[in-house]
Amino acid sequence: MSPARVARGHNPLREADDRRLPRIAGPCCMVMFGVTGDLARKKLLPAIYDLSNRGLLPPGFCLVGFARRDWDDQDFSKIVYDAVRAGARTPFREEVWRHLADGLRFVTGTFDDDAAFDELTRQVHELNEERGAGGNVAFYLSVPPSAFSTVCNQLERCGLSEPTDDSWRRVVIEKPFGHDLASARALNHTVERVFPSDSVFRIDHYLGKETVQNLLALRFANQLFEPVWNSHYVDHVQITMAEDIGIAGRAGYYDGIGAARDVIQNHLLQLAALTAMEQPNSFAANALRTEKEKVLAAVALPDDLAAATARGQYSAGWQGSEKVIGYLQEDGIDPASTTETYAAMKLEFHTRRWAGVPFYLRTGKRLGKRLTEIAVIFKRAPHLPFADTATEELGQNAIVIRVQPDEGTTIRFGSKVPGANSMEVRDVTMDFGYGAAFTESSPEAYERLILDVLLGDPPLFPRHEEVELSWQILDPVERFWARKGRPEAYEAGTWGPSSADKMMERDGRQWRMP
Repeated sequence: MSPARVARGHNPLREADDRRLPRIAGPCCMVMFGVTGDLARKKLLPAIYDLSNRGLLPPGFCLVGFARRDWDDQDFSKIVYDAVRAGARTPFREEVWRHLADGLRFVTGTFDDDAAFDELTRQVHELNEERGAGGNVAFYLSVPPSAFSTVCNQLERCGLSEPTDDSWRRVVIEKPFGHDLASARALNHTVERVFPSDSVFRIDHYLGKETVQNLLALRFANQLFEPVWNSHYVDHVQITMAEDIGIAGRAGYYDGIGAARDVIQNHLLQLAALTAMEQPNSFAANALRTEKEKVLAAVALPDDLAAATARGQYSAGWQGSEKVIGYLQEDGIDPASTTETYAAMKLEFHTRRWAGVPFYLRTGKRLGKRLTEIAVIFKRAPHLPFADTATEELGQNAIVIRVQPDEGTTIRFGSKVPGANSMEVRDVTMDFGYGAAFTESSPEAYERLILDVLLGDPPLFPRHEEVELSWQILDPVERFWARKGRPEAYEAGTWGPSSADKMMERDGRQWRMP
């Protein structure tokens, strides 16, 4: 393989015939904007150390932080060190840290500071020579969307966005990808004017979780499941992301955004698309993205949004044994805020596979427990040759994919109660847990996604078409809610507002109680 192909990121280990070999990033550098924020400290910096500790970063990897703080390289190194010691998932090894620290640099400045970006350019070129980064640079924009345009324009002005024939430049952007369809389109135009669409990586950390990816394996690698994964057998699907915490000091971000924009538009609609899509021809990026886009384009909302949606706002209550305040009493929240902390909606996919099967999506803060799951609930057997009393405790069969916190899959089915003189059938569960089934440690989502960026491997990153389709689904709901005034209050520590239960009861169903 030519040195040029290696420099452009064509990693010989990754292209080897033995796919069990680890994927190791080629020579590269990362520039991180927003490096002083919580996301960087708690997730990104520990993930970079863990990748290095696993031997998945190149020997000359370098990281440049950019922020307003008046730090030098040593100050930045101490910040990274503290973040690594607090958040790394792999054991701390001094030799790994020293090697990583040798490639750390920091540039002080604001996003509209030409001189700071000129200094950034100098540092990147200098590191490229010193560390052998091959001219390959990934720019991580862990900043508010309002800053994307300024940062991209600065990178274009100083020539950092432009690759050479033997190098690549990529940009990583965090959600939210806009506030609605119009802003998402404007944001995509801003970013893709500077970087080609195949060099733009939109991070949705849920798609890096092992269990989300295992959904594809469960569906398409097992003849046991795929034949019944359709409207002939499935009654409905529930997708839940529940949090037991409040806004955790994020009033400036969360108020005015709300649960639906924060979670449903990205995480839950992505999970719904992976659950509902047709089998791709391959797991190449274009094939996978095409099937997700096709199924998102087939989403239909019910005509009666009052009956098919619910929203709420948590009030004071008990979270376990702790008394907690309501949303309107949180620091930085306007007492008149109408931002929802709970959102639920019903939608359908107008496809041959899913015609008539409702998908129920819900998310909320200060709920009964922390969990994310996809529950595929099956229809009842058409005929039960038992007495009614024998099956009165029998529910519907279900496949539940647990995304967090206990990653795995549960299958619920009916079984005879042992020892009974007559036939008595009751629900039982069969459980698969990642931790118990595999000795390999599961990488944190950001580890997987950062490595994919450096490898130029895009299947887990949504294109702008997916983002815009998601906003097309959510925008009518947001407009409807905007006319409804204050959300319904629900007590912290419960499972949401009564309107969410009524939404299910109208359809003769009920939410799963994990």
